[in-house]
Amino acid sequence: MPALTTTAEPILERRSGSATAKPKRRWAERIRDNWSRTDSTVALVFLGLAVFVLNHQWRNLGNGYLSKSGQDQTMWEWFFAVAAHSLSNFESPLSTDLQNFPLGVNMMANTAMFGVSIPLAPVTLMFGPIVTYVLALTVGLFGTALAWYWVFSRHLVESRAAAAIGGLFCGFAPSMISHANAHPNFVCLFILPLLVLQMIRLTHSGKWIRDGIVLGLMVTLQIGLGEEPLLIFAIAFGIFAAVYYFQRRDEFMPAVRNARKAFGLAVAISVAITAIPLWWQFFGPQSYHLLSHDKTGNDSLSLFQFPSQSIGGILWPPGQDVAINPTEENAYFGWPLLAFVAFASIWLWRNRIARTASITMAGVLILSMGPEITVGWVGTGIPMPWHLIGKLPLFESLLETRFAMAALPLIGILLALGTERALRLRASSVPWLVGLAVALLPLTPTPLPVVERPATPEFFADGTWQNYAGDGSIVTVPLPKAQDAAALRWQAESDFGFAVPGGYFLGPGTDDKTGIYGPVERPTARLLSQVQKTGRVPIIDDKTRAAAIADLRFWHAEILVLPEEKNQEALKATVTQILGDPGRQVDDVWLWDVRFRADVQPDPRT
Repeated sequence: MPALTTTAEPILERRSGSATAKPKRRWAERIRDNWSRTDSTVALVFLGLAVFVLNHQWRNLGNGYLSKSGQDQTMWEWFFAVAAHSLSNFESPLSTDLQNFPLGVNMMANTAMFGVSIPLAPVTLMFGPIVTYVLALTVGLFGTALAWYWVFSRHLVESRAAAAIGGLFCGFAPSMISHANAHPNFVCLFILPLLVLQMIRLTHSGKWIRDGIVLGLMVTLQIGLGEEPLLIFAIAFGIFAAVYYFQRRDEFMPAVRNARKAFGLAVAISVAITAIPLWWQFFGPQSYHLLSHDKTGNDSLSLFQFPSQSIGGILWPPGQDVAINPTEENAYFGWPLLAFVAFASIWLWRNRIARTASITMAGVLILSMGPEITVGWVGTGIPMPWHLIGKLPLFESLLETRFAMAALPLIGILLALGTERALRLRASSVPWLVGLAVALLPLTPTPLPVVERPATPEFFADGTWQNYAGDGSIVTVPLPKAQDAAALRWQAESDFGFAVPGGYFLGPGTDDKTGIYGPVERPTARLLSQVQKTGRVPIIDDKTRAAAIADLRFWHAEILVLPEEKNQEALKATVTQILGDPGRQVDDVWLWDVRFRADVQPDPRT
């Protein structure tokens, strides 16, 4: 694979050894000799910026909630908490029936991030899942920026300042800040630059066993951090390599011959380690084959607008909001940066790496636009490549908007190469640095906003639920769902002492092939959700009541709990009609005890 270099002699080869053998040193000594005071300064700046972005959440670890995360923060905290709970009870973390009871959830088929939840399980058990969540986001931003800085400074440019600018953009680009609200799997990307570097090393290193083992372990770790980012960046790297070698086709076969043994070993190692979890993900209980989405390409306007969580977004609001949601501002580069990158591509065109990065960047941005070009969500009828490949296996489960994230290191390469060239050509340094400032300063992130979490009902907070919990489930009214998953937090705070039906997760739909968010909705869950939404009490006839009793049996219901909720009176009246029981108030909730009612006792054949 291509060697990242700005000179005729590949830097990777030049630094990998010399004619004069050097005495072996301990790894700690090599790291110390390789790490300078400048590197420490850059790392501290990156860490400080990561903490700055998440400082509102760090300052309120008890009740703070990232306001733009929707219900995703609740879901991620639950994932981290249930993984720690499973490990502490010597249970498999691959699945659980604590949510979506009694069918359960296939955790491998969800973005459970075992690469974070398992090693940080002690942190979760001691300090709670909120700390794990914000720690993962902070380390993700910091680590991704630092990893790209390391690759750029050691293998792309000689200037530490140029490498720092490239790493800064890769770690704190608009899409990274956007995902830092809710998606740690798209923030913890620090393995990817090292994985890319290892792939490049395979093309000329003679130590195929060592390199194959390292690559295999890296891929395995990235699978534990996020499979979707791995797939997107693998596709982008494939495009990069194809463009790179197309310019020098004579180098392609030697690179393949050098890499094939190590690559084959890496695949074997990764498959051996992940075979059982991946089988469980695709063929285990509650698995699904694909995740279908509506059109999720980037609108063309999003390429030129400033992100909402930035200085530019505050001073120059984008106007029409064309993001899928606040956590998916995957483009939003701003027109100054796009213009600057276009200039850099032309200025550096004679450099093979820069030329390859420019072409690949255009390719992934085109993929990110989906099946057709839209302007302000209005289709133009102009088809794009995604129209042809979007239905292929694996591609059909991807959000095409996220391909824009593969452009981040490519832009970082251009910024690093351009900065180094400008610093060397002193006459160009001032115009370049001014242009760089104009392009990047508007993208400076602002702290992510945080709101107070709603208080946990006293019924759960003071442990009253323990008087009613058994082998069945506690049914909250309405049931937890993707739009409101608060009951999952109450369950986690109760140390998972009871199971709940419903929930927020990915699972099979009615055809068992297409994944959906949450369970296949049963009639009573749908009824209660509609009452909460409209505030209207429906007519409860014998058919509706029989369906509700069947659902309570299916859920192995112990009690129904109605906390203070939107349209609470309508919900209370609906449940009262279904059960013929007015319920009673316990602490701050309304409660219907169905444990001793023969008509709703669990059916042992279910």
